[in-house]
Amino acid sequence: MNRSRNYSLFDKLIIESDRVLRTLSKNAQTPSQVSPAQTVAEAPLSDQESRHSAGLMRINHTGEVCAQALYQGQALTAKLPDIRNEMEQAAAEEIDHLSWCDERLQQLNSHTSVLNPVFYGLSFSMGAFAGAISDKISLGFVAATEELVCQHLESHLQQLPEHDLKSRAVVTQMLKDEARHQQTALDAGGSDFPLPIKFGMKLLSKAMTKTTYHI
Repeated sequence: MNRSRNYSLFDKLIIESDRVLRTLSKNAQTPSQVSPAQTVAEAPLSDQESRHSAGLMRINHTGEVCAQALYQGQALTAKLPDIRNEMEQAAAEEIDHLSWCDERLQQLNSHTSVLNPVFYGLSFSMGAFAGAISDKISLGFVAATEELVCQHLESHLQQLPEHDLKSRAVVTQMLKDEARHQQTALDAGGSDFPLPIKFGMKLLSKAMTKTTYHI
């Protein structure tokens, strides 16, 4: 429906404010698919294993918050309607991941990061800036970001306790989806960013993971 009419600036601000609240509020998002962990039995975890799994899933949840903000910022400034629609569709697909991570954190008796509003604001600004430059740069930014996300998820699969099959099920499905999003962005005409830019993005990403693992 949003694509079938022109909204005023005030309308857009209201819509974006609603999206921000839904992204940052617990249980405010409705996934289109049930969590892949739903049919997996919960295995007993030690306190240390539970805390470690929760720390990794908290990182993943914050990553999805950033993804939502990134796509929403890009959709706001994207120049071509097709690109804007792709950004909105990608954001909708990431809602599943956001919900799955939130659900798993609750099962682990843990919480999402208190820093999520900060990372949301930074990601939204970066996405809007990239979209304002060009759709090619915007899509390239998506591809580079998804490449980083895939690296984190692969690392988490190695770090998660072997018998934490529920967390593993969520991360495995997320990895498949994020890899597809990366390829879709490149196929749509996104720039393949040079290594120095990717290295800078990796440093920022590392700062996010180090803090959100704990808080």
